[in-house]
Amino acid sequence: MTGYLYEKDLRQMKFTILTSTRHDEAVRAIAGRLGISDAKLRMVLIRRFDMSLLENLESRWQMGQEHADNDSDPAAKDLGCELFTRFVPLVETETMRSICDETKAMIGDGSSRDEAIARGKARVREAVLS
Repeated sequence: MTGYLYEKDLRQMKFTILTSTRHDEAVRAIAGRLGISDAKLRMVLIRRFDMSLLENLESRWQMGQEHADNDSDPAAKDLGCELFTRFVPLVETETMRSICDETKAMIGDGSSRDEAIARGKARVREAVLS
């Protein structure tokens, strides 16, 4: 007797999608932006995303680069506040809002912008990997 498709382990199919040419380029770009290895990002994507999100990952990444965080401040753009919540949903909205607000507060309190952004990016990376 055959089982239902949704009962099957889809990890191999998801991995195949992520290693196709266009998707692999997007994965490498996202991993580079986050400062993590390609393999770690692939594991996160396989675990969190469904097939539909994975199939559209490359186009979501391109659209996010063009349209994400255009109306907000430079700190939000550097952290990818909208990019990693709306276009490539790797971080929960509330978590990202907290990271962005704390980073802006650090900049406002006199911390160097580069240091605040580096700490914010580290928190985004931690949120993605958790």
